[in-house]
Amino acid sequence: MSSNLASKLRIGTKKAHTMAENVGFVKCFLKGVVEKSSYRKLVANFYFIYSAMEEQMEKHKDHPVVGKIYFPQLNRKHTLEQDLTYYYGYNWREQIKLSSAGEAYVQRIREISAKEPELLVAHSYTRYMGDLSGGQILKGIAQTAMNLGEGEGTAFYEFADITDEKAFKAKYRQNLDAMPIDDTVGDRIVEEANAAFGINMKMFQELEGNLIKVIGVMLYNSMIRKRTRGSTELATAEQ
Repeated sequence: MSSNLASKLRIGTKKAHTMAENVGFVKCFLKGVVEKSSYRKLVANFYFIYSAMEEQMEKHKDHPVVGKIYFPQLNRKHTLEQDLTYYYGYNWREQIKLSSAGEAYVQRIREISAKEPELLVAHSYTRYMGDLSGGQILKGIAQTAMNLGEGEGTAFYEFADITDEKAFKAKYRQNLDAMPIDDTVGDRIVEEANAAFGINMKMFQELEGNLIKVIGVMLYNSMIRKRTRGSTELATAEQ
């Protein structure tokens, strides 16, 4: 069996990727409008989502498909804990909660882990390749917009155990293509990746109301009408 999964994912999620970039919250972020209370809610959601995904990925690390892209150096749970301490304080566990879209995301990860673990590949790809591709740019935007100092609330974007991100992404794609899957399974993984983009969009849309309250309807509308140039990834996979 041969797999061209990396190419299938890139091409097959292109439309969903574009749609995700055009959600108002993401467009505002990419233009440097980042509001702290909205952002910390996103970080809280990410904590639950990445915790679930990394727990299930580890559970299936010896799976013939999932094991191909099981790289603990990608794990974000610890970095998110650092950021939550910054935004909420040391009692952050008592303050954070999942949004409804975030809860659906976590439930989906656990559901496929139990029934079709190979589909975890779609979630790993959608999350981590975006984090690696746009991380440093997004870190810079967040620091400027929220007036953050170095090491304040942006640990999520730092991959201390990956010294060469370009080489790592190339290795990740090679492993996608080396997976022992047929076209049917490959198509299911692409379908699941598109579903992941859809859940991401709903999660970002939940945050728009909070953002509008803070920056005002007029400013928000003017920001989302302008075309985003040179956009990068905000928690969405590289294309």
